[in-house]
Amino acid sequence: MATPMIDDLELKAVQLLRHESENVLVGHSIPGLDGTLQQRLGRKSHRVYLQGYLLPDSATDDLKTLQTKAAGKDEVTFTADITTALSIDKMVIESFRAEQRVGPAGQILYSMWLVESPPLPPPAEVSSFGGLGDFGLGDLGFDPGALGNIAGAIADKAGALADLAEQAAGAIDKLQALGNLANLGNLGNPIKPVADQIGRARQLQTTLKGIGDAVKAITG
Repeated sequence: MATPMIDDLELKAVQLLRHESENVLVGHSIPGLDGTLQQRLGRKSHRVYLQGYLLPDSATDDLKTLQTKAAGKDEVTFTADITTALSIDKMVIESFRAEQRVGPAGQILYSMWLVESPPLPPPAEVSSFGGLGDFGLGDLGFDPGALGNIAGAIADKAGALADLAEQAAGAIDKLQALGNLANLGNLGNPIKPVADQIGRARQLQTTLKGIGDAVKAITG
């Protein structure tokens, strides 16, 4: 058995090592299914419990080192056979206890809990609908890719609405200019019925542009 180590400190007289791991699960009741479907959302940090003795020849110095690390809450590197199969980079000392008992002079009994301290993930990728794929929707039967395709289609429609609004604006401006050339007070003017609709058309233009801008804002 390899000697467990915290950073460069060898723990030569470890008596007990215990590893604990716990998944984070959410149960889903499915009609017609006996039992509950379990969706895994990840896991909690790995935890390791140590108990052992600090030997007389270096007990005082080793105790000082461990107490300093525990009080500082700095991340430490822990290596031991019990964590060989685990992907643990750094841990922190969650709790530390030391006792002096009747026995060999200078021998100190200690125990501690080490808890995994994983690195922060990279910044979340910005995508349509805020990256729904990161929330495990695939596990529930949703296809995040399909949602992305829908978002793209909506964005295309938003662009088409914006183009239609621009075209409507050009046509309205031309009608307005044509109407200004005639006497719009004359009810017999053939341009009069068209000119009367210019105000309504401008309202439609504003509405189309508003819809296009809103959809673009939602889809990114």
